[in-house]
Amino acid sequence: MDAIDVALLETDGESIVVSGPWTSFPYPPDLRSALLKLPAEGVDLAPFERQVTEAHIEAVRAFCSQQNIDLASIDCIGFHGQTIKHEPQLARTWQLGDGAFMAKALGCAVVNRFRDADLRSGGQGAPLAPAYHRALAKAHGLPEPVAILNVGGVSNVTLISQEDLYAFDCGPGNALLDDWVNARAGVAFDADGRISSTGEIHEPALAQLLDDPYFALAGAKSLDRNHFSAAPVRELSVADGAATLVAFTARAIAAAARSLPVRACKWIVVGGGRLNKTLIAMLRAELSVPVAIAEDLGWAGDAIEAQAFAYLGVRSLRQLPLSWPATTGVCQPTSGGLRHDPVCG
Repeated sequence: MDAIDVALLETDGESIVVSGPWTSFPYPPDLRSALLKLPAEGVDLAPFERQVTEAHIEAVRAFCSQQNIDLASIDCIGFHGQTIKHEPQLARTWQLGDGAFMAKALGCAVVNRFRDADLRSGGQGAPLAPAYHRALAKAHGLPEPVAILNVGGVSNVTLISQEDLYAFDCGPGNALLDDWVNARAGVAFDADGRISSTGEIHEPALAQLLDDPYFALAGAKSLDRNHFSAAPVRELSVADGAATLVAFTARAIAAAARSLPVRACKWIVVGGGRLNKTLIAMLRAELSVPVAIAEDLGWAGDAIEAQAFAYLGVRSLRQLPLSWPATTGVCQPTSGGLRHDPVCG
């Protein structure tokens, strides 16, 4: 919930991927604060959905203005919306975003509701970026098997091995750490991992954190941003708590690596967590294989998720699969997304 990312992508939804410009627009602070506190049930979500949609509309307009892009040249917008809660075990997920309203406002076809069909078909509804991760890996001719690790609010891994694709949420990403340093140090995130780099890992607290039933689950699985609690570190200093939470993320990812059916020869980290130098150092120690970040390959690390949903928008229009049994647990390869065309008059 830190920003709205906008990216331009030229693709056929399969092998052709040409990355264009991208940028980020911070959420209005009052809206971000309200969203972080928003329950998924027991409150009228309509006003918040309208605000989220309007913020995305303005982001698209500003992006096109900055980049001198004619909106009429855009074939479709992949609009994920803002997740406020994810309960795959109950086949429920909440993303705020009115696709029809966006399509009418921008005069452009919009695809949203990417997760619904997967959930209806027995899947977790997440992660959905693996299709794009594979396209990126293939386009860049990366040696396989290769793992692409996205560290956002939670962390998820995609393993690409020839024609096989595996994915699941590993565990925590940035969410616990962000919330910890925000509450204890008054900063939005641990920039460059500077706070966590000065702390000591508290092993008993780390053991408590890792003793979560989620880690015993096998196969495709996914998480809500707020699944884990920082209670085991609450008595620690700011720096020690931060170091322990970063170690929690790293060791959960290492455990995920051991559960993959094939050992990756290289890991590539995307998402905001790639900028946490403490985390990257821990991952290199835990994984014992080369670990690169997106920029090492010339990728725009902050744009990957936005590009992924542009890519999925095209796949949706072509009715190509967005998920597979080994990525979300869905019963069969499943397309998804809901198309909204602009209404004239």
